[in-house]
Amino acid sequence: MFFSNKIKAQGEPATTHFIVTDQFGYRPVSQKVAVIRNPQVGFDSLDVFIPGNTYALINNETKEQVFSGTPVAWNGGATDNSSGDAAWWFDFSSFTEPGEYYVLDVDSNLRSFTFGIKENIYEEIMFHALRTFFYQRSGFEKQPPFACEEWADGASHLQDKQARDFLSRNDASTEWDVSGGWYDAGDYNKYTSWTASYIVDFMKAFIENPGVWGDDYNIPESGNNIPDILDEAKWGLDHLLRLQKPDGSLLSVVGAAHASPPSAATGPTYYGRPNTSGTLNAAGAFAIASKVYRSVGLKDYADSLKQSAIKAWQWADENPSVIFQNNTGSTSGLAAGQQETDDYGRFVAKMQAAAFLYEITGETVYKNFFESNYTQVHLMQWTFAYPFERNNQETLLYYTTLDGISSSVKSNILNKYRDAMNGSENFPAYRNHKDPYLAHIKDYTWGSNSTKSHKGLMFLAWETYNLNPQYNTEALAVAENYLHYLHGVNPFNRVYLSNMYGSGAENAVNEFYHSWFTDGSAKWDRAGESLYGPAPGFLTGGPNPYYDWDGCCPSGCGSSSNNALCYSESISPPKDQPDQKSYKDFNTSWPLNSWSVTENSCGYQLNYIRLMSRFLPTQYDCAGIFNGTASYDVCGVCSGGTTGITPATSAEDCIATTSAEIKTITPEIYPNPASNILNIQFEAEKEFRVQIMDSQGKLVMKKICKGDSTMKIGKLKPGSYIVILTGKDETWNKRFVKL
Repeated sequence: MFFSNKIKAQGEPATTHFIVTDQFGYRPVSQKVAVIRNPQVGFDSLDVFIPGNTYALINNETKEQVFSGTPVAWNGGATDNSSGDAAWWFDFSSFTEPGEYYVLDVDSNLRSFTFGIKENIYEEIMFHALRTFFYQRSGFEKQPPFACEEWADGASHLQDKQARDFLSRNDASTEWDVSGGWYDAGDYNKYTSWTASYIVDFMKAFIENPGVWGDDYNIPESGNNIPDILDEAKWGLDHLLRLQKPDGSLLSVVGAAHASPPSAATGPTYYGRPNTSGTLNAAGAFAIASKVYRSVGLKDYADSLKQSAIKAWQWADENPSVIFQNNTGSTSGLAAGQQETDDYGRFVAKMQAAAFLYEITGETVYKNFFESNYTQVHLMQWTFAYPFERNNQETLLYYTTLDGISSSVKSNILNKYRDAMNGSENFPAYRNHKDPYLAHIKDYTWGSNSTKSHKGLMFLAWETYNLNPQYNTEALAVAENYLHYLHGVNPFNRVYLSNMYGSGAENAVNEFYHSWFTDGSAKWDRAGESLYGPAPGFLTGGPNPYYDWDGCCPSGCGSSSNNALCYSESISPPKDQPDQKSYKDFNTSWPLNSWSVTENSCGYQLNYIRLMSRFLPTQYDCAGIFNGTASYDVCGVCSGGTTGITPATSAEDCIATTSAEIKTITPEIYPNPASNILNIQFEAEKEFRVQIMDSQGKLVMKKICKGDSTMKIGKLKPGSYIVILTGKDETWNKRFVKL
């Protein structure tokens, strides 16, 4: 590759779907690879494209070449089995100047779609991606100015406040308020275990990157000095709290009526009885949320979540095998997807709850359960990390950050994950160029776009838990490539987000299976054809090689008119295609059953949001104010700035997480300000943990110490930091300035 002398491109090139890039763009430091594709197998195998010898990056404003080089054949010209394509790579990673560009095949004068290079390239995409949860809110009106006029609607499912037990539908005494929460996917049902998992991922997204979340996503809660990601998550948390019975158990599932728009769904709402799995998953969600909401000053709410978590744990511990299967036998018709799990599913839910409860209480019952059972998690048994157990793997990793745990448990977990990520499907798959589209997954199934996000999060975990700093930069690059795949670096050259034409996409999802944006709707069916199309920013399910029409097709669907629906449109693709080409932009219902390919899911959405959030610039304070001055005080509570909370200055003002309190000799740090070495003078007889947090509340250094110690801070950026010393039962914090 080489930089040119800015020779003007000749003529006005036409766009081609053979040169694929991230249609939104790249950060300056991103790995930037345009993939040039020549189809060999699949629906487009008759299309032929051989790239020229010279490719150039063109400034879209000046039309000048700013970078050029020769494309390199992927794996020596081989055909990739997963996509059916031969491919070439044009790598322009070394070009970092912000602007708007496209990739040009100079010989054929064909070009890619335009894209940007800038530090906050994903900011607008995140705005729409997070706001999909506002559109998915059940029981909340979507009206301007918070909803665009195109997707305005009244509050739906008000009947949720008088939901009845599905197995006692005629018994008014079973009525229970199950309102709130989100439509789970393209259906309007709500599943307790799944909603709880969404809460956990919301909390992790905030914990991992607190400085990227603003209070400015134009939802009704915006401007309340709480980052909007937490306001949105609270809508789901409040729903879960309503599902909890006085004994601590939680109702398992809510079956809702369907119509387009959602406010037209007036049929009755029913619920499923409590089960162990839903209650355990909710216990974990309540616990981690208690930690996070306490950190933003919502003490009373955090206390209620903590108590709900403890009650849920106690009920599940006493009732370890309460099963409720919906939409089966006597429960046929209650919701759609099966929320019940197996013994292993209940076990890992209890492991997650134990980890989060131990963090907020310090009680040994949770630690003992975790450390007595962690070797039964599949990662520990198989030394194999894969996307379908990403959350279980993260539960183990998260535990390693907690105070007072066994050092051997910590090292065993970290070593297992480190070894597993060096398995053939992880780092080696990237290094050996296993996927020409740079986003390898072994198995494409229903929800493969979510699997891509899971995989990206696995690589982010490598960097988050600092498993080997030598490979952190590589891990981030691999993770970001999964974003690029979802943004257009795929065989369809398609952004797998709905209706993103107003945000830079030129070939996005036009329609997907959803009860609101339904097939045949004059307003919301398909972007560019119906009046509005679907709301922007929804991630669809993705390529699914197991897609098929309904089993009644072609001739057993009940009538000749129903049978004719089997042939109402072509279903190849997605049927009978290479894995990555098993997709179609459609939303047709029965009997063509598009939901296994294009239906959205709150789970898909959150995996994508978490992945993308790692690549947003840090520019908000802990209250969600752009360039604000609020920061975490010595108790870890967001204070100062616009919060109205006076920062605590003494650890004595903090809330103890355990019943015991001990007095220790007050530590000292010096010098302050410091340049390279920070000395800690602390006459402690036992080990204590040292953490250094930046002004955004992000952990930048940590160390286990005993007695007087030093921290090498030379690599920290200049600025204000908080050093936190945590002993067995006491926390001490102090600010210092890094010069």
